[in-house]
Amino acid sequence: MFTLDNRRSFMFSAENLNGEPNGGTRGKDCEKLNPRIRLEPGTTAVLCDTDGPGMISSIWIGGHNGHSIILRMYWDNEEFPSVEVPMSAFFGNFYDENVKDRDGKFITLNSSKILFAPCRGFSCYWEMPFKKHCRITVENRGYETKPIYYAITGWHGEVPENSGYFHAQYRQEHPVEKGRSYVALDVAGRGMFAGIAMASGLNGNSTCWVEGEVKMYIDGDQYPRINYTGTEDYFCGSYAFGNDIDKEYQTYSGHYVGMYAILGDMRDYYNTQQRFMMYRWHEKDPIYFEKGFKMCMDNMGWTGPRYDDYTSVAFYYMDKPTQLTEELPEDNELVMK
Repeated sequence: MFTLDNRRSFMFSAENLNGEPNGGTRGKDCEKLNPRIRLEPGTTAVLCDTDGPGMISSIWIGGHNGHSIILRMYWDNEEFPSVEVPMSAFFGNFYDENVKDRDGKFITLNSSKILFAPCRGFSCYWEMPFKKHCRITVENRGYETKPIYYAITGWHGEVPENSGYFHAQYRQEHPVEKGRSYVALDVAGRGMFAGIAMASGLNGNSTCWVEGEVKMYIDGDQYPRINYTGTEDYFCGSYAFGNDIDKEYQTYSGHYVGMYAILGDMRDYYNTQQRFMMYRWHEKDPIYFEKGFKMCMDNMGWTGPRYDDYTSVAFYYMDKPTQLTEELPEDNELVMK
């Protein structure tokens, strides 16, 4: 942070819709004029629209922005988005109708790339370079008008020629087909896999669900080049996140990895459908590929394949803006509770 680069900072917000110098509030001290925008049902708002080169360095979103609010990002004047994700899922909050976790506390994710603070304070620190243009929008697919509080910060200036373009792919399978791996990402081209946020909603019994292996195929591999031994192991836990030893799952949240929230109490005899939220950022161990990348996750327990609900957002960079491979489900298909 001590280097003085040739850059010019900007921020887009409801108080400075165009992100312009001298473009903020005309209010007097202690006078609030325009803290939010109101997004009507069936409409789309542009949160950020600026020419490059430059970088988006942080995004903060406040308010009750659930899965009916769709976040999209477009790079270098492309007509297709490189990011198209339900707002809550982008920030790791896959069950956005729940405010509190198993223990009755506000859900919190504290990491280097995403912060989910009480209560629904969403922050993102993924770096998002662009060379020609950046446009960020939100669409309201719901039936109620929603307030959108936001602050998108960044800078204008030269970016390295080999900078990749930020992408985020949403996927869900409710439930995962029994005996077949869940595909979290399958993309062609040159790029780098940067991380994943994931949720698992248990179906059937509440026994072990973390025996499934995480497998990564690079550049057309027939067999996985990167192969983790279990779901909790990929998310840097062990022994079923402590449940094998202490008979209770334990949450954790670190810079790069965590299993940060559990919904549903296993101690409640009638509540067997627990829900888990996890993340892993490959900030220190990025996965590079030249021709393509595929990531699969088995859904297995001690007794074999299961049929749990898997939902995920894969984060990755490509050498050029690339069209997403999966269409976003209809709003009524997004089960987030």
